[in-house]
Amino acid sequence: MRNFILLFLLTAISLVGTARETPPSVDPLLLYKAMHDKKCQRWVDSLMNRLSMKEKVGQLFIYTIAPTETKRNLALLREAVATYKVGGLLFSGGKLQSQAVLTNSAQKQARIPLLITFDGEWGLSMRLRGTPVFPRNMVLGCIQDNRLIYEYGREMARQCREIGVQVNFAPVADVNINPHNPVINTRSFGQNAVKVAEKVIAYASGLEGGGVLSVCKHFPGHGDTDVDSHKALPVLPFTRERLDSVELYPFKEAIRAGLSGMMVGHLQVPIIDPVGGLPSSLSRNIVYGLLTEELAFKGLIFTDALAMRGVAGNTSVSLQALKAGNDMVLTPRNLKEELDAVYKAVEKGELSMEAINLKCRKVLMYKYVLGLKRKPVVQLSGLGARVNTPQTRDLIRRLNLAAITVISNKKQLLPLHTETKEMALLEVGEPGELDAFATRLSRYTTPVHFRLRKEMNEEQSKQLRDSLATYKRIIVAISEQRLAPYQTFFARFAPQSPTLYTFFTPGKMMLQVQRAISTAQAVILGHSTSEDVQNQVADVLFAKATANGRLSASIGGVFHEGDGVTITPETPVHFIPEEYGLRSEVLARIDSIAMEGIRNGAYPGCQVVVLKEGHVMVNQSFGTHAGVNSELVTPRSIYDLASLSKTTGTLLALMKLYDKGRFNLTDKLSDYLPWLLRTNKKEITIREVLLHQSGLPPGIPFYSELIDKSSYRGRLFSANRNTQHTLQLAPGTWANPNFSFKPEYISAVQEGDYTLPVSDGLWLNRSYISVIKQEIAKAPMKDKTYRYSDVGFILLRFLVERLADRPMDEYLRHEYFDPMGLERTAYLPLRQHSKQEIVPSSIDRFLRKDTLRGFVNDESAAFQGGVAGNAGLFSTANEVARIHQMLLNGGELNGERYLSEETCRLFTTDGSKISRRVLGFDRPDMKNLKNSPCAPSAPASLYGHTGFTGTCAWIDSENQLVYVFLSNRTYPDPTNKKLQQLGIRERIQEVIYEAMKE
Repeated sequence: MRNFILLFLLTAISLVGTARETPPSVDPLLLYKAMHDKKCQRWVDSLMNRLSMKEKVGQLFIYTIAPTETKRNLALLREAVATYKVGGLLFSGGKLQSQAVLTNSAQKQARIPLLITFDGEWGLSMRLRGTPVFPRNMVLGCIQDNRLIYEYGREMARQCREIGVQVNFAPVADVNINPHNPVINTRSFGQNAVKVAEKVIAYASGLEGGGVLSVCKHFPGHGDTDVDSHKALPVLPFTRERLDSVELYPFKEAIRAGLSGMMVGHLQVPIIDPVGGLPSSLSRNIVYGLLTEELAFKGLIFTDALAMRGVAGNTSVSLQALKAGNDMVLTPRNLKEELDAVYKAVEKGELSMEAINLKCRKVLMYKYVLGLKRKPVVQLSGLGARVNTPQTRDLIRRLNLAAITVISNKKQLLPLHTETKEMALLEVGEPGELDAFATRLSRYTTPVHFRLRKEMNEEQSKQLRDSLATYKRIIVAISEQRLAPYQTFFARFAPQSPTLYTFFTPGKMMLQVQRAISTAQAVILGHSTSEDVQNQVADVLFAKATANGRLSASIGGVFHEGDGVTITPETPVHFIPEEYGLRSEVLARIDSIAMEGIRNGAYPGCQVVVLKEGHVMVNQSFGTHAGVNSELVTPRSIYDLASLSKTTGTLLALMKLYDKGRFNLTDKLSDYLPWLLRTNKKEITIREVLLHQSGLPPGIPFYSELIDKSSYRGRLFSANRNTQHTLQLAPGTWANPNFSFKPEYISAVQEGDYTLPVSDGLWLNRSYISVIKQEIAKAPMKDKTYRYSDVGFILLRFLVERLADRPMDEYLRHEYFDPMGLERTAYLPLRQHSKQEIVPSSIDRFLRKDTLRGFVNDESAAFQGGVAGNAGLFSTANEVARIHQMLLNGGELNGERYLSEETCRLFTTDGSKISRRVLGFDRPDMKNLKNSPCAPSAPASLYGHTGFTGTCAWIDSENQLVYVFLSNRTYPDPTNKKLQQLGIRERIQEVIYEAMKE
């Protein structure tokens, strides 16, 4: 007993710590201490010494009485309490105030304080009028946050204590996998045994954390039956393996969690008790053998109501129940007869006095623990207000909102776009019931209202269907639960326009229009018509609120347990491609191409986004961050953009400064970077750098000046593999990885001037930037022909910072990223995001000897501290697409202007005379399509860029298209060329153009 109570209390404490509410003001450990302190033992011992045999037996009975103040009822109450000395009461349905009055009266008459019990599976409203109405368990089963369920349990405990109740016969722990179950149904948390167990433990822990005994029922499991035990005896004809995995599972988990009460149902379980027709509540094999001995439950065991027909055919049911191992018997039909039968059995030795003493002692100990060492008094004044508090109403609201479930969302119809015109709203229900929903919708759109009426004839119904068919989106809002009069309409309602159904009814009502919802593009289950739910569902339709519910039980053969889609304010809006001149069935081929790349090892995962006229046509994520057993790629996964940083970062900063008149394209770089004046680079113009026609080298190995040449023998590189050169960097290039960095430039810790991050455990001295400038200054030059150069963009970063008078990453964040709401676009992303959010770029076995995750892959950018003109920017395909949509829009996005149209037009159209390049951007190679970075069908006016890590972003102003592809083809091996060999990026782009062809 001691171990059991300790387990219960420790569980309650741990759950309290994770609840939304603050921990309880009363330390639950006090209950444990009270149960084992000398005062508790003395209290129980003193009572046991004074009680007669009949009084001890009386403590094991709970009597049911109506909460009415009639003379007859008061006489029955007096008889049960004063004459038969029952241990507890259970009030049937009635009024709150009347029950409180009778509770006080009963406690006053009782020699030993009474255990007041309550049957409140969905709150006090299950039995008492005018009390808060909580959602049914089947609705609560849709909620994903079990802290809310715990909070509900705590609130129920508070309300129970207010009305003098110490025991709540809840929660239902039955797994309702039988849709024809006539008695459990919505009383269950659902049909998944594991999830039911989680909800049971959360709710019951809330009750017990609040000082009220929880009672899990109906052991061993009433969920898969088609007989109501109130009317007959259901049979569980299952194997033991099946019982263990389904029916018994939540009860076993509740016992393991340390919960304190259990109610045994009236069920026949042949595999455990082969005695024909014997209810489980009367079966010693089940109550004592299974529950007490095998499952080691040491808490308080109650029978289900013994007046139910599932057990009432047996004689002396209370006696049989006590002999079976129950501690307390609930509501026998004839109290006097049942008590007499137990008295006689004890006198004859049929039921030992030792068993009676053990049960009575257990009941008294629980009474002490639950605060019944003295008689409690319910304060009658203000009782209704204390039960119906604003906090209670807010909890009910939050439970209802958390249960909202977007059951299906085909082709990502949701969220709807506020720009969508020609939208219809069809209401099915009583006039006025859905006014809140309609009013809330008007915040986002102006739908034309229609109402489906019961009295419509076929001609009127056809006219309504024809009218609705002319709209681009149809919202069907249903509050009517009896849909039989409307079935003919819905049987013929199959519009070509995307249609979504919002049900403000219990889920099973959907089956009345099963055919219609099976073909709907989206279905939302709101469960109730409350104004809060209507408002929330309307908000969810436009991604202005969150819905993350999951079905707790299947609905016919249409929807299944666990079905549900999460919609949040971050869920991107998708559009129907056909409405923008694209064919969905062709775009669907993008998936197979992207997956082909993963299967062939071109990259572990990727993101693809396609925008048409500013609207999302494709937003797909594929694969994983790093292969097997790593995180799945999602739209929020952050990628290293590599050279795509040039157009998504550096070039944007330069265009903004050009917009502000800070320089001319014909200006020389040395006009702003004086350290170039006395070099062979003093005549380079900004325009030449942007066109890659400056004569600058493609790259400079800046890291070579960091390596201590005395730390290794021979040469650092070799054309062949040997004992010293064991690491292959590229075909024909092998390196010696066994070297050390110069300590004046590299440190293992961040301190002093070592402030520039290179990788985990590597910090660069900020003075090294001057060494980089020296290396650039002395680098050899070639003729000013076209030669792609990272060095030129490295110089442009210095130019940006000179003109902006601040670091380039800060300037970009201030001018673009923050105003545009780009939360996942940044240099040095580990300053804002965890590594788990960032896709690894590569494994650098040569220089940094680490997996690069959140540190730029490009070596020249890395040894500038991660912020460079040629690389270093990280982002998602969604956010890269938004940046490029802004450029396509001529510098504007969502009503905000970031660049002038003139600047956008200049930089995206001013082309080179000797190459395919425009100012900073790449273009298709129309002269050599095999070597072109774009699809064969791409127009010559296309502009954008690619990146070494396997990225690209292209803008097609002729067709109003933006295409973004992000991958980490360099992980784990930067020499991996399969992305290029398979032509993944180009083939996906070609599919986009094929989708536009008729």
